[in-house]
Amino acid sequence: MRWVYLMMLGLCPVAGHAEAVRPVIRPQPDESRSDAGLQIWIAAFRPRALKAGIAPDLYDRAMRGIGYDEKVVERDRNQSEFTKTIWDYLATAVSDLRIANGKAALNREMPALDAIEARYGVPREIVTAIWGLESAYGTFRGSDPVLQSMASLAYEARRAIFFEQQVIAALTILQTGDTTLRNLTGSWAGAMGHTQFMPTSFIAHAVDWNKDGRRNIWGEDPQDALASTAAYLKANGWVTGQPWGAEVILPEDFDYLLANRDLRKTPAEWASLGVLDPQGEAIREDALASILLPAGAEGAAFMVFDNFEVLESYNTADAYVIAVGHLADRIAGGAAFRGDWPRQDRALTFDERIELQEQLTAQGFDTQKIDAKIGPLTVNAVRQWQLSQGLVPDGYASPRVLARLREEAVR
Repeated sequence: MRWVYLMMLGLCPVAGHAEAVRPVIRPQPDESRSDAGLQIWIAAFRPRALKAGIAPDLYDRAMRGIGYDEKVVERDRNQSEFTKTIWDYLATAVSDLRIANGKAALNREMPALDAIEARYGVPREIVTAIWGLESAYGTFRGSDPVLQSMASLAYEARRAIFFEQQVIAALTILQTGDTTLRNLTGSWAGAMGHTQFMPTSFIAHAVDWNKDGRRNIWGEDPQDALASTAAYLKANGWVTGQPWGAEVILPEDFDYLLANRDLRKTPAEWASLGVLDPQGEAIREDALASILLPAGAEGAAFMVFDNFEVLESYNTADAYVIAVGHLADRIAGGAAFRGDWPRQDRALTFDERIELQEQLTAQGFDTQKIDAKIGPLTVNAVRQWQLSQGLVPDGYASPRVLARLREEAVR
């Protein structure tokens, strides 16, 4: 189960009204938060919420009894420490049980999913896969009180602006009557319902699919949540008829400098370079695509299209997007990945990712940020360092790379 506040970030329509309000005085993040301090924050935040359109009686009723949730804050502070390799993540995310349950869930909701696909152009298998990864097809929707979690994290101040927006959006959800305070529950990070919408994303994209007057993503009936997910992807640029990506086999003489998300070719052009599907055929698609190596030259390779980036708007992690795409393919009857993984490796810890970036920068390969995020800047820095060492320039930030960087540092 993946509980991260980054999933489904959206812009809250009411947030703009806050600009004319005197800003809430935000304390610096520290370890000395308390229920009494949260009550002071709630009182200070009230004028902003009212300026954003929240009724005074609703604010007072909804915020009454909210206490500081130290466990939520602790989980938010430490979530970056918990890492898995992509192959370990996929083993759980696309397990045989999740595939079987996905097929059953799709069959159970087939009429609605077919209609949702016809309306938004997003394949029913993609919507079902997101449902499966976010809540195990509705089995685990989260039971934490969203307002308490969001208020605690806003008061904690480490990411105050983001969580203040979530508080206002959650109050707006109550005010519009889409759910009740008792039912406004979700993950510890505020993600709600069958497909785990953040409150701001709910405001921007949720739909009343079954026309009962409420956008209800929390109840037993998943149809509003499934349609809302398709609406979200469509609004973020989903291209109907285009795949998310496909596994490919690279030729032995492949130039790994070409495995760059900014370098795009048609599948026919990739095929001319020897990049083919596992059956040795060219990928049958006309759109531009890039080559992705989430575990370097020793791992599975993928040709990814624009819809890969659309899925990243739901969650930025490559492992998550690949899991959604692969689970959707498996639910539709597709085969398991053919490529293997560098299973001798483990995931770098948070501190090791920081050290990797510091070592690269110190040795003349500037990552531009020291943030423990292995994004394109760090991948490119690793690639340039690998070239300087006569290694395969696949950009893979592995424990072996870090070990060799350490050796270079002491020479």
